[in-house]
Amino acid sequence: MKKVYLFPNLVTAFSLSCGLFIIFRIILFADVVTYKLFEGSVILMLVAGLADVCDGAIARILNAETDFGIQFDSLADSVTFGVAPAVIILRSFHAEPASGLFLLLTASAMIFSICGILRLARYNTKAVVRKKTPKIAKDSRSFTGLPIPAAALAVVSMNLIFISNEFPYLSSISQKTRSIIMICSMVVTGYFMVSRWKFPSLKTFNIRIKSFYLVAVTAAVAVVFLYGIFHLFAFIFFVSFWGYIVTAWVLSCIRAIAGKRSKTLKELDPDDDSDES
Repeated sequence: MKKVYLFPNLVTAFSLSCGLFIIFRIILFADVVTYKLFEGSVILMLVAGLADVCDGAIARILNAETDFGIQFDSLADSVTFGVAPAVIILRSFHAEPASGLFLLLTASAMIFSICGILRLARYNTKAVVRKKTPKIAKDSRSFTGLPIPAAALAVVSMNLIFISNEFPYLSSISQKTRSIIMICSMVVTGYFMVSRWKFPSLKTFNIRIKSFYLVAVTAAVAVVFLYGIFHLFAFIFFVSFWGYIVTAWVLSCIRAIAGKRSKTLKELDPDDDSDES
């Protein structure tokens, strides 16, 4: 009988519970949908994203990666980052269920969820191939396709910045205009998830820097980030995740233009077929 390691799967279960709680909470409070409700749901999704990062790291540290863990992690991600964001976004609009606007929103939300699940299925398939082929490197410095947690947090951050009171002129935008922007963002992020575009992991940014400067820069960034989280949460949240997507897209374009002649950003080579979730 194969071992099923408890601790990494407990972290995955916590991430799944966050996603389920978001969905149930949004549905149960259907008649009292407030900004605080959406903000709390987004924060909970961010916590689930951190847990999703930790469960894989813990499994690798403990050498506890199993087939069960891979499948469980993907199924949990499909709920927390595939279904929950669509529920949050659809509930933030007050369009009539029979209207064409709501139909388009629903269709784009379904496209987002389906693309996210397809990406997870592709990862599971390649995980089996990697396990059977030890020669394939496991420490890839990039992701093939946008990771589903980043995609989910990107679309909910855009939705949150529209309904927050941090920028009054954004909240005054008509529902029709906001819905068109959200439809486009869900379709675009859905495409990025199933595409062959490369998105860098933290391993990509391997920059040599003196310890003193590293501490100084880290402290400065931490102060700015924490101040922003407490006073401009929606804005910092939006800039962080859409900044990641735009940066990855620009770096991939640079690599594609430079071609094989340049070894810079070789991890973002579109022809590389490595993958991570």
